[in-house]
Amino acid sequence: MASLLRKAITAWALFGALFILAIVLVTTLNVSAFAANRVAALFGGTVAGLSGYEDFVRLAVSVTALSFIPYCQLKRGHVVVDLFVQSMPKAVRAGLDKLWLATTAGLALFLAYWMWVGLNETMADQTRTAILGWQEWPWYGPGVVSMILWALVCLLQLVEGEPHG
Repeated sequence: MASLLRKAITAWALFGALFILAIVLVTTLNVSAFAANRVAALFGGTVAGLSGYEDFVRLAVSVTALSFIPYCQLKRGHVVVDLFVQSMPKAVRAGLDKLWLATTAGLALFLAYWMWVGLNETMADQTRTAILGWQEWPWYGPGVVSMILWALVCLLQLVEGEPHG
């Protein structure tokens, strides 16, 4: 089961990476259109940017940012301040690590719950993006999944007892 969770979290991060690629591509096209518009203006012409660029990037960044959190936790890549803790006995460090893993798992589930509430409210309100008119509620789903995966990896690390550092 732990191996399957690790694979799912890695795949989820790759899913986020696809959004990064899409953001880079769309941004490159939009900036190129802006530059082309400057050149075209010299000759009395215009080149339009991508309509809805801001809508897409705003939604895609939210998916991307959250999709990496479980992977970062899996690799213990979060910022850790060990100034006080490094001089404490190993048992105390292990206890603190377990405490923070449990706290982080609880926080991630708390965030997942409220994102789920937000998803449902956005769906009920029929909230749409300003330019493209896309429904916003589906973009909450990956965030909910990310928070649940984050909680699961914290619980896995808690059970396996792999201390940080």
